[in-house]
Amino acid sequence: MKRPVSGSGVAPAIGPYSAGIASGDLLFCSGQLGMDPATGALRDGVAAQAEQALVNLRALLSAAGFGVEHVVKCTIFLADLADFATVNEIYGRTFSEPYPARSTVQVAGLPKGGLVEIEAIAQKVG
Repeated sequence: MKRPVSGSGVAPAIGPYSAGIASGDLLFCSGQLGMDPATGALRDGVAAQAEQALVNLRALLSAAGFGVEHVVKCTIFLADLADFATVNEIYGRTFSEPYPARSTVQVAGLPKGGLVEIEAIAQKVG
């Protein structure tokens, strides 16, 4: 059985999808942009957007009763792979060892003209 996740501080979906879906001990988090969930405005610059995307991801995890320690896989989408080092440094302040598995890819574009989007899968065991 699956259930949508929403709550305080969770950025609303900007299309026909759920911000997160919990199913059993798994949580599937849709990509989080660097936008303020209250206003829908993107923050300025890739560093600020990466930080906000991770704030949004933590809020989504928390709304489902998960934490960053439960994240097993992340995918980072970048508008420009030249921003990899900047985003990697910010990402590294959020997660600790053992780090989640991760993929990072450059894409042709992101919603709202975003510079970075981060999605995650989390699992709670026991």
